[in-house]
Order: sequence, then C-alpha cells, then structure tokens
Amino acid sequence: MGTNKTILKISDWVKGKSRHDELIIGFIDSMDVLKEAVNVTVVESDNEEMIGMTIPMSVHQVESIPQSVNKDAAQLDFLIDLALATDDKEWFQELSAQLNAKKEAVN
Repeated sequence: MGTNKTILKISDWVKGKSRHDELIIGFIDSMDVLKEAVNVTVVESDNEEMIGMTIPMSVHQVESIPQSVNKDAAQLDFLIDLALATDDKEWFQELSAQLNAKKEAVN
C-alpha cells in the first residue's frame, strides 16, 4: 500500500491487502514496533473465512482509515456489536451513549 506516513496505534482502523492479495478491513489488535508489524483483527474481507481472525501484517501493507466524526445509527449498531464481540466494555458504553444521544436528538 506504499509508504505509511501515519503513525499507527492499537485500536486504529486499517485497510490493506493480505499476502494473497485479499482486501482486509479491520483494527489493530497489537503491534511490534521493532519488526514494523501489526496484528489486525479482520472485520471485512473479500475472503469471508478471514473475518474474525487476527492476522499479522507489515505496517507497509496497511493504511489507516480516517475516523468518521459523525456515525449514523447503523454504523453505531455495527460498532456496538463489534464491541460486544471483543468484550470491550468501555467502548460499548461510549458507543451506546452516542447512539442514545442520537436517538434523543431525533425525538
């Protein structure tokens, strides 16, 4: 994916291509700065068998996905499901609060 000028950190959303040229979208689960490697938990891929797996990738294979400031209700629902699946209580509470605020703004 070329040179990666963005500093990556754990929990960043990234996209890239696997060694077998499969599209990967996911988030950084862990990283090894010295080896310039990240472990990406795959959320979407054109190889459905990879979804849910955590795979090692070079930092040069991935690029950061800019974080959307305003998420719609469907995006928040998806992220809440992901927070539940990853047992991330803090993230779940943060997303739930955002969704509730969005619903209250509509009423």
